[in-house]
Amino acid sequence: MLRLDDREIRPFGQQKNSESREADVLSYKVKEFGHTLEKVIADPPQPQNSEVLLDVSVCGVCHSDVHLHEGFFDLGDGQKVDATRVINPPRTLGHEVLGTVVALGPDAKGVATGDRRVIFPWIGCGKCSLCQSGNEHICNRPQAIGIQRDGGFAEQVLVPHPKYLLEFGNLPEEQACTYACSGLTAYSALKKVLPIAPDESLLIIGAGGVGLSGIRLAKEVFKVAPIVAELNRDAWEAAKAAGAREVVDPSDKDAVKSLLKSTGGGVAAAIDFVGAGPSFAFGFNVLRKAGKLVCVGLFGGSTPISPAMVSMKVATVAGSYVGSLEEMRELMQIARSQALPALPVTMRSLADVSDALQELRDGKVRGRIVVRP
Repeated sequence: MLRLDDREIRPFGQQKNSESREADVLSYKVKEFGHTLEKVIADPPQPQNSEVLLDVSVCGVCHSDVHLHEGFFDLGDGQKVDATRVINPPRTLGHEVLGTVVALGPDAKGVATGDRRVIFPWIGCGKCSLCQSGNEHICNRPQAIGIQRDGGFAEQVLVPHPKYLLEFGNLPEEQACTYACSGLTAYSALKKVLPIAPDESLLIIGAGGVGLSGIRLAKEVFKVAPIVAELNRDAWEAAKAAGAREVVDPSDKDAVKSLLKSTGGGVAAAIDFVGAGPSFAFGFNVLRKAGKLVCVGLFGGSTPISPAMVSMKVATVAGSYVGSLEEMRELMQIARSQALPALPVTMRSLADVSDALQELRDGKVRGRIVVRP
C-alpha cells in the first residue's frame, strides 16, 4: 500500500487562516509516474485575466486518476496507451472538484468571492472546431483540470474562466463533486441511447462508481429501470438500491440466452461502463436488431466481433467520453431540482489520497472515495 509522509499536514478539517493563505498551499503531485504522490507546499497561484482561484472543499477520486498516476491506460493483450504525453509532471491530479471562490482575475465576471461552485474540468483549447461546436471535452488539445492543468488533490485550484463554475444548490458537497465526472459520464452516455420505449429494455454493464450513477440517473431522470450486469455479487444490493430492476451475472454460461429470452429478443440498448473485452462482447451479444451499444469504460482487453454481425444486427456501436459543458449544466439543474439516490461515498482526508488510489487499483472501492483538505 502506498504511504505518504504526513509531516506538516494540518489536522483533518482544520482551515488555514488568512495569513497562511498568502504563504503556503498544500498539494499532492505526480512527480514520477507510478511512485507515491509527493507532498508539495508552495505559494498560492495568482489568478490572471479571467482566471478564478478556489479553495478546494472536496475532490472525488476517479479510476482514471489511477491510470494517469501510473502513466498509461492498460488496453490488455500487452497494449497500452501512453498517458505520459498528456501529463507534464509535476502535476496535481483530481478532476471532481468543488470549492469556494477566494480570488478573481481582473476579467473574471459572473462569480464573487465566497461563492461555492463545482468545476467542469473537461476544458479544451477553445479555438478548434470541436470546442466551437460545444464539444471541448473531446478537444485534441485539451487543458483539463487534473490532467493538463493542476487539479483538486490540493488545497486550492485555479480555473481559467468562470463559465466552468456551476452552482450546486443544497446538494451535499461530497455528492455534488461527483457530478463532474461520474455523473456527467453516465448522463452523456444515457443521452446517446435514450429514450427507450416502455416495452423495451436498457442494459447497464458494471455497478462501480460510474455504473451506479448511470443506474440512478436512468431510473430517476429517464424513468427507465435498467437491467444491470455485474460480476461482483457484493455490488448487487447497491445496484438494486440505485434503481436496477434486476441484476444478472454476465459470467453465467446461460446469461446471454436467458437475457435474450426474457427481453423478447434482446435489449434495445446497452451501456458498457466496464470497457473490458468480455463486458463489450456481452453487451453486443444481447442487443436486439437495430440495438445500440455505447462503450464508456476503460478497463481494457479485446474481443472478437464479426463485422458481418454488426451488419446483420443493424447494430450501432459508439464510444462516449465524459460529457460537454452544456450537458453538465443540464445535469446540475436536474440534480438541484429533484432528489436523486445518493452515490455511496467514503470520505477521506487529502493526506490519504495515495491510499485511496491504491484501494481503487485493488478493486476495493464501492461508489466513490472523496477527499477533503
